[in-house]
Amino acid sequence: MAKAVYLHIPFCEHICYYCDFNKVFLKNQPVDDYLDALEREIELSLVQYPTDTIETIFIGGGTPTALNEAQMKRLMDMVERHLLPLASPNLEYSVEANPNFVSTEKLDTMKRGGVNRLSFGVQTFDDGGLERIGRTHRADDVFHTVNEAAKRFDNISIDLMFGLPEQTLEQIERDLDLAFQLPIQHVSSYSLILEPHTVFAIQERKGKLRLPGEDIEVAMYLKVMETLERRGLKQYEISNYSLEGRESRHNQVYWRNEEYYGFGAGAHSYLNGERRANIAPIPHYIKAEGLPVRSTTPLETVEKMEEELFLGLRMRSGVAFETFEAKYGQSMEAVFGHVLADLEAKRLIERTDTHVRLTESGLPLANEAFAAFIGEARVDSDAVQ
Repeated sequence: MAKAVYLHIPFCEHICYYCDFNKVFLKNQPVDDYLDALEREIELSLVQYPTDTIETIFIGGGTPTALNEAQMKRLMDMVERHLLPLASPNLEYSVEANPNFVSTEKLDTMKRGGVNRLSFGVQTFDDGGLERIGRTHRADDVFHTVNEAAKRFDNISIDLMFGLPEQTLEQIERDLDLAFQLPIQHVSSYSLILEPHTVFAIQERKGKLRLPGEDIEVAMYLKVMETLERRGLKQYEISNYSLEGRESRHNQVYWRNEEYYGFGAGAHSYLNGERRANIAPIPHYIKAEGLPVRSTTPLETVEKMEEELFLGLRMRSGVAFETFEAKYGQSMEAVFGHVLADLEAKRLIERTDTHVRLTESGLPLANEAFAAFIGEARVDSDAVQ
């Protein structure tokens, strides 16, 4: 039974050069029709896939805060009608925000609507770097907006990126110094990934994109990890750091391979053992009759087992042997013992009495460890639950 909800708002004031999420320019878009369709999907889904408790809500995009004040109020009211009656007392309710599209009115509307966590897409404090990646805000916007948000919210996260065009290790150090001048409790730090069909991917093919080399990018990652930990933000996942108790509970649903609702154009769900992908084009999503699902993929037990490892190993705590066996009726050693032994020999993972987890040296090579589990489950069909 799903206890987490993701709502997708696919509208942006500007499309960043690295972004491949399902999104469109906000201008002239049928935002109100989209919100109508989003509410229909929520209503139908809760009837078809009921739940008794919702523990996390995450509104992402796109840029949710690109909605105007009236549209933001509609969105908050929609959540209040359909989702908050099911909310647990300690609900985590997050909204993604851009530093230059958040008025005090929107902050107040979100606060009144029950939002208790904001995640700001900062990326870097270097104004030249922001321009190179297609962001429209500047460092001054970050300080103004985050400080204004902190008057209303005590759980604020920022995203930072490394491996950006022309970025240096010194700029990373400056970004981290400036981050600690903000009233934040959480940092997500991601490397640039060149996704197909983005502006950056096209520039790279034409030889017009100057990126740091792989060695420098690894040094940047290690610098981020060391600095944030030293200054009191504990790394609890490969790319995420927080004060004690301020970890993103919503994202941990994904990493623990638990089920969740995904509402909106192009959103993904994991319900009743099936991965589901929604219709992505906004006009088609709006016109859909019934649930706007484009594809449904039932998962075999071995696929779930593989996902349990390569998602769970993202967390620094790793994957619990007891949890794995409770879910799948076989021990992790029986299913993946040969993979675990190989990765241990390479010093990419380590085993404790209760968990398997990445080593310090395995963190920069995590993708190699994840890939090792694909297609490698050895399953006793008689023992599978």
